[in-house]
Amino acid sequence: MTMLAALRRSFKYVPTLVLAMILAVAVWILAVTESDPTEEKIYPRAIPLEIIGQDPALMMVTNPPQQVSLTLSAPRSIWERMTNEQVPVRAVADLSGLGSGTHTLSIQIQIGIRPVEIISYTPRTFNVTLEPLETRSLPIRLVQRGELSVGFQGETPNLSQDMVTVSGPESLVKRVQEVRAVLDLNGAKESINRSVALQAVDASGQTVEDVTLSPERVTIALTITQRGGYRNVVVKVVVNGQVTSGYRVTNISVFPPAVTVFSSDPKLVDALPGYVETTPLDLTGASDDLDLSLPLNLPAGVSVVGENQVEVQVGIAAIEGSLTLANMPVEVVGLSNSLSALVSPDTVDVILSGPLPLLDQLRRADVRVFVDLTGDGLGTFQRIPKVELQISNLRVESLLPATLEVVITTRQPGQVPTITRTPTPAISVTLTPQP
Repeated sequence: MTMLAALRRSFKYVPTLVLAMILAVAVWILAVTESDPTEEKIYPRAIPLEIIGQDPALMMVTNPPQQVSLTLSAPRSIWERMTNEQVPVRAVADLSGLGSGTHTLSIQIQIGIRPVEIISYTPRTFNVTLEPLETRSLPIRLVQRGELSVGFQGETPNLSQDMVTVSGPESLVKRVQEVRAVLDLNGAKESINRSVALQAVDASGQTVEDVTLSPERVTIALTITQRGGYRNVVVKVVVNGQVTSGYRVTNISVFPPAVTVFSSDPKLVDALPGYVETTPLDLTGASDDLDLSLPLNLPAGVSVVGENQVEVQVGIAAIEGSLTLANMPVEVVGLSNSLSALVSPDTVDVILSGPLPLLDQLRRADVRVFVDLTGDGLGTFQRIPKVELQISNLRVESLLPATLEVVITTRQPGQVPTITRTPTPAISVTLTPQP
């Protein structure tokens, strides 16, 4: 009886002990949660979907999702490890045991760290259609598009391979009616040796995607020769006369640069020197660019395939030179009437460049050199002179010297004031001394 009584007394304390343990665990959980709180958020990287277990004799006709987005709940420390370390997070779809047909697959999420709770992920499932792998051999059909240049002919094309293997899902391979190699001949004048991609097409001529061709490309060789009585010759522009004195021809271009000529008597074409001339282009007195059409000057019995004229562009520019104006006086502008300025030196050499005809017209009166002292007070200053040119299209290359000393003092009674002028509108060039 004594032992039974002791057991009864002990059972009286069990609820208290259980409550104490629950409270202890709760306090521990609260402490851990406060120091490492749980956070719910979207996993920062998209997870690529992995397909496993696919029967190698089957192929997927439909495209599965490329990636999966996750929303997870985990302690902050776990989030930091998943973000900063290479913790494996996988999205897997298992096709093991699946045969031909359409199936609905579930995506499984695998995370290589604990504790992490998966709140949601998208997508969770997807449909996939599996078909048997089909292989067929088909002849390659050459399709020629466009026309050779007039006067040229092509021999029978040669393909590096005549047959192609088509493989892929059964339904797609059965759609393929032919495999084409397309050769563009538009305007060709020279023999062709070209690699072209093969195209699998259905009965309506539409390209069948998602099938594999072996080989993917073939090489096409086509010999192209010129027909008898035809010949390609360059165009020579015949020029007479001289441009205006002081100008020069910078370039003469012709389009097209070559033409195809034809004659019913091949000997006339063969006798040509390799070029045909235009009617003479007279440049006498020209001083600007020209853009005009000129007829071709052809021998009797020879004609041009197409238009019997060409477009000619002639570039004409002035011959440039340079000119030095020595001892040009320096004027002062903008100085107060109560002040006087001494410029040293008071003359500069001005070196100009530009078209020779304009330099020939230039007078010293067309050039003005000055220093602007607007707002300056007493003192000694270094100033960069400015130049005004009354003739446009001339350039100031340099001034000697490039910098002047200006001493500004108070004008004494009876002293002749420094002549100042307001610059008139003109081309003004300010030179900066070279380092």
